[in-house]
Amino acid sequence: MNEKFYSLPEKKRNRIINAGFKVFAKNSYKKSPVGEIAEEAGISKSLLFFYFKNKKELYLFLLKTAEEETRNALMETNVYSGDDIFDIMYNGLLVKANMMRKYPDMGNFSIKAYYEKDPDVAKEVRKIIEPYTEMDTNSILPILDKNKFKDGLDLNMMYQDMYLASEGYLWRMQQLDNLDVDKMVSDYKKIIEFWRGLYLK
Repeated sequence: MNEKFYSLPEKKRNRIINAGFKVFAKNSYKKSPVGEIAEEAGISKSLLFFYFKNKKELYLFLLKTAEEETRNALMETNVYSGDDIFDIMYNGLLVKANMMRKYPDMGNFSIKAYYEKDPDVAKEVRKIIEPYTEMDTNSILPILDKNKFKDGLDLNMMYQDMYLASEGYLWRMQQLDNLDVDKMVSDYKKIIEFWRGLYLK
């Protein structure tokens, strides 16, 4: 990648990044026209190729950007600290919501990339996402005090249920054309409070 991309003002860099996320999120890798990305970013196709030598380099750059932005956001906010599983779930959603404000199509792009089978990029994609596919989500959980929860409750099953429901909710919200992120956060907080009442004594 041309280092001159990093010398651009942040606003222009993000416009190019978001254009890439948007176009690649709508189509497969093969069917995503670079010209459409350039048009969405408000630059010429030749200038886009000045920053990235080809479509593959741009695509893998975007995937690495999504991975780095997500990892850094989670680390900076220390989402998984504390021992309240409900606060952890809510704080994780807040991090993702803030990222959606900055990169509206990054989530859909990441999902699309996860299932990308094009031989031109599939091998590199697997290398980037492999550490996350092998991650045990239970390893980041705090030790839960069973005495706080209703008797006989399987805490691992409870977490898996909440985790999958949260991922499904977030995915559904990302499919909306005019997502109101603030309303999404407000509605998710109500879901968290529902879970508190359902699972705690």
